[in-house]
Amino acid sequence: MSLLRPDRYPRSSRYDQDWVLSLDMGPHPLWLLEDLMTDLDLRPGMRVLDLGSGRGATSVFLAREYGVQVVAADLWIPADEATAVLTAAGVADSVTAVHAEAHALPFAEDEFDAIISIDAFEYFGTADSYLPYLVRFLRPGGQLGVATPGMTREIRDLGAIPAHIKDVVGWEAIAWHTPQWWRFQWEITELVTVTSARLQKDGWRDWLLWTRATSVPSQSVIDMLEKDAGELLGFAMITARKNHP
Repeated sequence: MSLLRPDRYPRSSRYDQDWVLSLDMGPHPLWLLEDLMTDLDLRPGMRVLDLGSGRGATSVFLAREYGVQVVAADLWIPADEATAVLTAAGVADSVTAVHAEAHALPFAEDEFDAIISIDAFEYFGTADSYLPYLVRFLRPGGQLGVATPGMTREIRDLGAIPAHIKDVVGWEAIAWHTPQWWRFQWEITELVTVTSARLQKDGWRDWLLWTRATSVPSQSVIDMLEKDAGELLGFAMITARKNHP
């Protein structure tokens, strides 16, 4: 099954699909990142935090495609394991792997020009207090970009987690929100200005294609996505700039 889609993801299609699959930790990270990047403005030499970087695919992509200096921070993947991936990809001079928990980041205030998180923010970023904590590490005017599982309607408004979703992810679905929810959640702080908040076009189809292609496809996820068919599920793509004091 081909994961090369130059019509939609030209940059990602230049990467060996077996390499991307070997770093699998969820829906195609490079497709999500390439789509998110249409709403961001990264320049060579910028310092970027890749928050929840997993095994390193997104950090490799950021360094190669945009010429930025990356700090790849993840809790689940040891730094030495990520460093091996970065070294093999030839970007060890541009990317530093750090083992870190998202609520105890070992960085200085105003350290980054951008913070990006791909398919990870749902695990740590939904609390009311998290954005105010995270933007401390962004310089004024710095950019924040998140791609996270999203919904077309809020679980709260539905009154319950739909059965076809609950059977697969259980209570975790309460951390999946609409783009409108994210816009309000961030802008109400007055710490950032949201520059885009959208549901990825046909994101559920990308998610389904990727799941079918993985070495051990999850039939339960496939069934969930096929049953939903984009009615509720997708990916929320949110970007913002930190306001000046």
